[in-house]
Amino acid sequence: MESHRIVEHPVLLVADRPDVRFYWNRMPMTAKPGEVISSALIAGGVKVFGRHHHDGTAQGIFCANGQCSKCTVVANGVPVKSCMTAVHENMVIESVDGLPELPSAVDAPSLSDIEEVRTDVLVIGGGPAGASAAIELGKKGIRTLVVDDKAELGGKLVLQTHKFFGSVEDSHAGTRGNRIGQILAETVASDPNITVWLNSTAVFVFKDKKAGILKNGAYKLVTPRVILNAAGAREKFLSFPGNSLVGIYGAGAFQTLANRDLVRPSEKLFILGGGNVGLIAGYHALQAGIGVVALAEVMPQCGGYKVHADKLKRLGVPIYTSHTILSANGSECVESVTIAEVDRDFRPVPGTEKTFACDTILIAVGLNPIDEFTHEARTAGIPVFAAGDALEIAEASSAMFNGRIAGLTIARELGAEGAEVPDSWHAKADVLKSHPGAIHEPWASADEFGVMPVLHCIQEIPCNPCVTVCPTESIRMEGDPLMGLPVYAGGAGGCTGCLKCVAICPGLAITLVDYRKDAEFPEITIPYEVSNFAVRKGDKVETVDINGAPLGDREVVAVLNNRKTRTQLIRIRVPKALARKVVSFRIQDQEVVRPLPVAVVPGVEGDGAKLCLCERVTIGEVRALVRQGIMDINQIKAITRAGMGACGSKSCEALIRAVFRQEGIPQDRVTANTRRPVFVEVPLGVLAGLDDGELNG
Repeated sequence: MESHRIVEHPVLLVADRPDVRFYWNRMPMTAKPGEVISSALIAGGVKVFGRHHHDGTAQGIFCANGQCSKCTVVANGVPVKSCMTAVHENMVIESVDGLPELPSAVDAPSLSDIEEVRTDVLVIGGGPAGASAAIELGKKGIRTLVVDDKAELGGKLVLQTHKFFGSVEDSHAGTRGNRIGQILAETVASDPNITVWLNSTAVFVFKDKKAGILKNGAYKLVTPRVILNAAGAREKFLSFPGNSLVGIYGAGAFQTLANRDLVRPSEKLFILGGGNVGLIAGYHALQAGIGVVALAEVMPQCGGYKVHADKLKRLGVPIYTSHTILSANGSECVESVTIAEVDRDFRPVPGTEKTFACDTILIAVGLNPIDEFTHEARTAGIPVFAAGDALEIAEASSAMFNGRIAGLTIARELGAEGAEVPDSWHAKADVLKSHPGAIHEPWASADEFGVMPVLHCIQEIPCNPCVTVCPTESIRMEGDPLMGLPVYAGGAGGCTGCLKCVAICPGLAITLVDYRKDAEFPEITIPYEVSNFAVRKGDKVETVDINGAPLGDREVVAVLNNRKTRTQLIRIRVPKALARKVVSFRIQDQEVVRPLPVAVVPGVEGDGAKLCLCERVTIGEVRALVRQGIMDINQIKAITRAGMGACGSKSCEALIRAVFRQEGIPQDRVTANTRRPVFVEVPLGVLAGLDDGELNG
């Protein structure tokens, strides 16, 4: 089979790793040590993991985070989520075609007592918020247990290859997200007051004030004095014709494959959603050597940072604002996508349809907090706090800072000395979670001599590492010290051309103009992080301005490698009139982004789109019940089975509520779905104390 592994990456180290043999439908394949089944299959060219029992349609992955059940396979006779189950030597894995045939009951099973553990604080989730909170708790000598369902701490930080915004002091601004995750994990591991359970899933918080944890396949009960829910968020799904095709991913799944497991799941990617998640995923795709066809955003402008959108446009990725998806097209896997412009009421405008060839559609249209642990802890009467996305959807830099606040707040709750949260922390937290602010006109010095940075950062966002690293203090913030705009102020020392600001800028929004060699044709130094699209001295590159508009082909005169930031610095020579306009250069072949000659215009099929993928329930089925006057989600579930599938309504409940909104029914008139234990699928034998070895054969 063709290998879909990434063999070169501009940021991540691609090391030689031995092979682990396994069998897929009796065919030998290889994985890498510690790799999960889904990544190994996709690396081997397998996209279809099985067929749904209801209609025989193909299934693959969507979330790669254990929140849905699309990727279920049978491993050594047991149904498992392939995205959460590691491959072992000689593991026998089979696709699920229809309902899986389960193994026979274990004769004379070996049962053991379920271990019970007590701790001061149980932190559910070891991502940026959970790890940061644990560090503060550990400093105060508080016994803390962190449980995380992955093989390493860091949460979504592990998947982030871009440099972070915020401030250097408070959120490691200018450092890549995966490195920040490592820093947090190392700090947690060094504290004797903190215990970490990896590969451990919180399954429920019970009314007897105990939390059930599935730790490496064994069931444990934890009795905490306080719970911190830092479980993060799950990605929203969308309803549109063709939304059950294989090749439709959440952004987290795509980043997990490309940035954690170094698997290239796509050749041509289309992105839905112009928030930071979608914009960043597009940039990560380019770094993984994947063509990005386009990004569509239904609003008139992208909701993410302008510098993220500008990076994509400059590299050659078109962004279609005020556009929505009409359909995903293909037989069982995605083959193309059709979008259309929308009017002020967000209705598609006939005649504006465009179809693009692609094999993957990435959905990045928002997140829902994983807040069930908070609600269940309150019901049980356990003091509970929340931090990060489980509390409020925001950037990871905000999650880290809010995690620190939560840690100190809990420490104070438990009577620790000196656990007061400074007022300045709350103010900083508010800034870090701020939405993008106003966009200003570009500012630049009128000087045309010497050497100086040109700051193409023109939107108010929480970020100031360029100010921090400038050795001559020539860059300052205008307005708020974190949310203001950076300006070049010159000063006594002036710019020395050290390039530190160019290399550290998370938005790649700083260039350096050097007039010293030739004032009429100065040299421009441009930051570049997609070195697998190689640029060498003597090459001609198509330069562009801040919005991606072409400024002509120019020759590369030097390529510098900043090993600390893993950022290349590309130096070109341009006419003086363009010195402050050139920001970057286009790398993507424009054939990738060209629409197909004829658009696929779907019929009136919107209500045929799948609302519940677990049970293959359509929007039309639910809408018909709502129009009959049913306003109880539990009753809808009983009639249609929507929400009764293995994912436990994690995806479809929000879509059911969307149908009520579309029908003009206020949410306070809708009876909510009753969630029952457990929150994730657990073999019954585990709850009885059955030995894990017997479960996995």
